[in-house]
Amino acid sequence: MHVWRLDYGLAVSLRVYIGHDAREQAAFDVACKTARAFGCAVIPLYEERLRLSGILTRPVDRRSGIYDLNSNANQATDFAIARFAVPLLAHDGWCLFGECDMVFLHDPHELLKIADPSKAVMVVKHPPLELSGTKMDGQPQSSYRRKLWSSLALYNCSHEANARLNLTMLNQWPGRRLHGFEWLHDDEIGELPSEWNHLVGVYPHSETAKVLHFTLGCPNMAGYDNSEYADVWWRAAKA
Repeated sequence: MHVWRLDYGLAVSLRVYIGHDAREQAAFDVACKTARAFGCAVIPLYEERLRLSGILTRPVDRRSGIYDLNSNANQATDFAIARFAVPLLAHDGWCLFGECDMVFLHDPHELLKIADPSKAVMVVKHPPLELSGTKMDGQPQSSYRRKLWSSLALYNCSHEANARLNLTMLNQWPGRRLHGFEWLHDDEIGELPSEWNHLVGVYPHSETAKVLHFTLGCPNMAGYDNSEYADVWWRAAKA
């Protein structure tokens, strides 16, 4: 197991929060399994638990999918907004959030070697993406500023700028403002190498990808069984 030492000398594993959606249980299991294989302390992020505890209170309409009333838009996953509770839950130190449709091929602890303490969060800064058509469960693609930046985020929870994020923002801001990290100044958002959030089916094949992100749909979903890296996903699922 890989362990890292904080300034006060305690051996710790990197906390990795994985967003949970019951419709993607198999994908969630793979993401958790591959992160745990590197000794990470995996913490499932359950939207229902956040609601029961009173942390997440924003109104949604679930009569047909998930419709976020504050955003006036469909919500793709249960954790679409819940992910932004991570800095509030983790309190201090570095932690990582990842979506459930990811496969960790390399040790996430490597991120701590490039973590910049001057930054409140570090992400892969994907260029503007105009994805057309649908993604998992036939949901339409949506466009927003800084699309997919928040899909994998290394948070510096000790950074004073993250103290600006509060429950009012979490529960009242439109989702596009949260996904754009608008509680932070631009120079407080650091950049991770692109191989840490490789968008399968969007970016060209990469031999150096460290995290595969099946953002269009995982290979166990109808229509994506022959997607690139499907063999990698299935090996992880059966391991």
